[in-house]
This record gives sequence, C-alpha cells and structure tokens, in this order.
Amino acid sequence: MTIQRMENVGIVVEDLAATTAFFVELGLTVVGEGPVGGDWVDRVVGLQDVRVDIVMLNTPDGQGQLELMRFHSPAARTGDRNAPPNTLGIRRIAFSVDDIDATVAGLEARGTELLGGVEQYEDSYRLCYIRGPEGIIIMLAEKLG
Repeated sequence: MTIQRMENVGIVVEDLAATTAFFVELGLTVVGEGPVGGDWVDRVVGLQDVRVDIVMLNTPDGQGQLELMRFHSPAARTGDRNAPPNTLGIRRIAFSVDDIDATVAGLEARGTELLGGVEQYEDSYRLCYIRGPEGIIIMLAEKLG
C-alpha cells in the first residue's frame, strides 16, 4: 500500500473571498466552489452539524490542488495568525514562480508582508517567505539556470 499522489492541502479561513483572490493573484485557478454539509461530512471529519463553504483551486500545471474552507458550523477555532515559521505544525505552502521579484512586488502592492528578504540559495534558487491573508505563510521559489 503506497500513496499515489497528494490530493490537496486544506486551509480553514474566515474571509473566503479575500483568500481566494490572493491565490488567484498568485496564478491558481478556481475549479470548484460551494457549500458542503450533511451527515456524511460529520462522519468524515468527526464533528457535528458541519456546514462549510469551500473553494477548490488548481496550480497552473494542474498537479497541485488547494482547498479553502470557511466553516459556518461548528465555528472555526482561532489560532495565532502571526505565528513565526518555526511554530510547530504546518507552517507554509511553497510555489514555484518564474519571476520572484515581480511576484513579490505585485503582492506587496496589495499589502502582502515579506517576512524576511529575497535570498539566493547557491546557484539553484531565489527564495522568500511572504505572509498572505489569514496569516498563511507562502514560500516563493524561482529556479535559477
């Protein structure tokens, strides 16, 4: 028994529209959206009376999928949106970009926070961390050469 592929990464958010717009700006495409709920969802996630709106997004290559979720019931639990990258748990999502400087400039113009700086790793990559809506940390990677 082995894993075939990663199905998706799920992120619980408060502002579904703003977070969706952020990822669309990065280049992901909305491939589905709508409400989810019912007994089968309750049984899958181990919660009662689940009512959630979801948006499914694909990466440009069609290989990666992101699921954004806005819980109406039960209410989402809050966490530290400003947690640093070394906090236990899932801390970031990484995306490859063609032009890291242009991507960062476009995101900063919309209020996205650059956590450190854009740095080069050997002769392989230029990398940076940004903090998007809902405190989501994104690593951008531009492959060199």
